[in-house]
Amino acid sequence: MKALNKQTAPKAQRPERIIQFGEGNFLRAFVDWIVYNMDEKTDFNSSVVVVQPIEKGMVDLLNAQDNLYHVNLQGLDKGETVNSLTLIDVISRSLNPYTQNDAFMKLAEQPEMRFIISNTTEAGIAFDPACRLTDAPASSYPGKLTQLLYHRFRTFNGDKSKGLIIFPCELIFLNGHKLKETIYQYIDLWQLGEEFKTWFTEACGVYATLVDRIVPGFPRKEIAAIKEKLQYDDNLVVQAEVFHLWVIEAPQSVAKEFPADKAGLNVLFVTSEEPYHERKVTLLNGPHTVLSPVAYLSGVNIVRDACQHPVIGKYIQKVMFDELMETLNLPKEELKLFARDVLERFNNPFVDHAVTSIMLNSFPKYQTRDLPGLKTYLQRKGELPRGLVLGLAAIITYYKGGVRADGAPITPNDAPEIMQLLTNLWATDDTQQIAQGVLAATSIWGEDLNVIPGLTVAVKADLDSIRQKGMLDTVKGTLF
Repeated sequence: MKALNKQTAPKAQRPERIIQFGEGNFLRAFVDWIVYNMDEKTDFNSSVVVVQPIEKGMVDLLNAQDNLYHVNLQGLDKGETVNSLTLIDVISRSLNPYTQNDAFMKLAEQPEMRFIISNTTEAGIAFDPACRLTDAPASSYPGKLTQLLYHRFRTFNGDKSKGLIIFPCELIFLNGHKLKETIYQYIDLWQLGEEFKTWFTEACGVYATLVDRIVPGFPRKEIAAIKEKLQYDDNLVVQAEVFHLWVIEAPQSVAKEFPADKAGLNVLFVTSEEPYHERKVTLLNGPHTVLSPVAYLSGVNIVRDACQHPVIGKYIQKVMFDELMETLNLPKEELKLFARDVLERFNNPFVDHAVTSIMLNSFPKYQTRDLPGLKTYLQRKGELPRGLVLGLAAIITYYKGGVRADGAPITPNDAPEIMQLLTNLWATDDTQQIAQGVLAATSIWGEDLNVIPGLTVAVKADLDSIRQKGMLDTVKGTLF
């Protein structure tokens, strides 16, 4: 078995045009995989310089393999099983700015640099007033980025053709807006001047993005078999699902410079990210939240098995296609295509996704993912969506705790005040009080849901049915 490096494996030499803050599994299996496909299928011809955003990281491991590694895609693609291995060669070098700050700052001096991409966790886009311009480097990611941009501005004497296109991938809604605001805070704190602020505003673009790909990461269980298949000692293999989506809120002029669509990739340049964020939360996270208690209380433990179950599978389809999809405003065919992709992801034969792992903090999840759809459905259709109501009743039942019919434990997990509320309500053994009490919890919902016409009666009826008939028969009654 060979070591993996540029002596043993092919590695193309391309111009360094992208600075990437972050070296973790997600960026390597998502952004760098996308750049690889663009290089292979278009004239993009770009390599990536990775910058480690925190002091301790993986750049030494990357450099030890000359920044070569494999992406292992697993899942379903239009019904076909995929289990592929691709050598990713787009990272030219990896830097630790805490030990290589001069090399980091010199990236700003490279005239061909054009893009900055980041994923520094949700906490990464934050303003830290303790950061100083003279720090080597600033501790926060926006601080480092401001240092880099200011050095570029000074190096090229404010030349607006040397501005940068910035795509944050942190899992924050409107992440680009937040990052831009934070950079302005540093410009003001460090008194960098109106000329630089104008250059940043006019020459640079900071664009909100939505990223979507499940990346389990390093395949510990299968790594020996993968290495044997590759005949390379790759210690940076990263596994990911086949599905990928990158929505970028930017004009078509940016799309022309970043031609992912020409590479056949699921990268969308749009005028507003919001409907796509809403689509993901509604059609992926929304069904997850209600299928989990319904499936578990029916004796089904894995998401894939729930989708393939003759009854629970129909329930999931009902919630997705007949209820939640009716509350969204994007074109119906586009929504159906996305929903079918979601079902393929739920059915991934390589991932045993336990429904109990989704059950953490179910009430707050229902509040953000399903309650808006319930309200919109009622407004548009004049009736409550039965599947979403049953999902809420299933959550309430799950939070009673105890054991399932087969002896499996039911162990809800949520904020202490929510757990105490449900314990107190279930102690009454009165489904009317339980339904009213949960729906009246403004600490969860921000409002009293008992005012929604018919909801209290419907939740009580489902609670009674689950108690008398069991979950599976109650689901059947909802469907047939």
